[in-house]
Amino acid sequence: MSGKLRTNIFNGLEQIVEKDYPLSKLTWFGLGGKAEFFIRPQTFEQLAEVVRLCGENNVPLRVLGFGSNLLIHDEGVKGAVVKLDNDVFCKLEQKDQMLEVGGGADLSSLVRDCVRKGLGGLEALAGIPGSVGGSIRMNAGGNFGDIGSAVESVILMDSHGNIFERSKPELSFDYRHTNITAKVILAAKLKLVEADPEQLLRSYKEVWIYKKNTQPLNMKSAGCVFKNPRGMSAGAMIDRCGLKGTKVGGASVSEKHANFIVAENGCKSSDVISLIDLIKKKVKEKFDVALELEIEIW
Repeated sequence: MSGKLRTNIFNGLEQIVEKDYPLSKLTWFGLGGKAEFFIRPQTFEQLAEVVRLCGENNVPLRVLGFGSNLLIHDEGVKGAVVKLDNDVFCKLEQKDQMLEVGGGADLSSLVRDCVRKGLGGLEALAGIPGSVGGSIRMNAGGNFGDIGSAVESVILMDSHGNIFERSKPELSFDYRHTNITAKVILAAKLKLVEADPEQLLRSYKEVWIYKKNTQPLNMKSAGCVFKNPRGMSAGAMIDRCGLKGTKVGGASVSEKHANFIVAENGCKSSDVISLIDLIKKKVKEKFDVALELEIEIW
């Protein structure tokens, strides 16, 4: 498709579409190039229109959450990147122990809110950054639990802009994986349990302190880079390969947690990718295990 035609795809939606938008400022790594089209819909109707237009014109469409487990290539992203940060995509409604929360909502705020209200089931997610939609798509969690265990149903939008709901047991949540294939997670219904707020706060703090002590939270990173192979720790394997502190350009393996790559001054996305390849190669040589990425690379 010619540049001219591509520019005209979003006629009438100019107020929500920006061209050549620098994505680095929206990711935790702070790296990478520009989005060809960066779109912030203000309504469900605008979102449906964007999704439909992308589908009809073969324009790749990606949804950006909080950019906390994402690396953008230095050359940027072709197609449309959609961000659901308008209030309509971040709503929270509570009915007894059932919450309906928008896909664009902040997971960390939601977890703290539930702890304060005495709603148990999410406190194990303390310290995990991200949007609710992004967290559900990758079944975010840690040693203490994951978000999938609280999800009853999800409200999705397909590639034609149609909205539909999927519920358990049709939904399956595995380690860092769900069977959700729809492009857009609009909202989720979470089933929580009544609990003592003080006890929840203790659990929340324990998880948070553990994270603070074991992860480089004050540095530019995207969380754990690799999934843990079944029954094994990716971080321990990388450490046993002697890779802590290893640098490629401005990217280095964290001294605090070997499954974190941190970006220092002058770092480029290509440095992180080269370091990822080096780690994979060394772990394969030593353990004959092929590490799989937990972060996304666009």
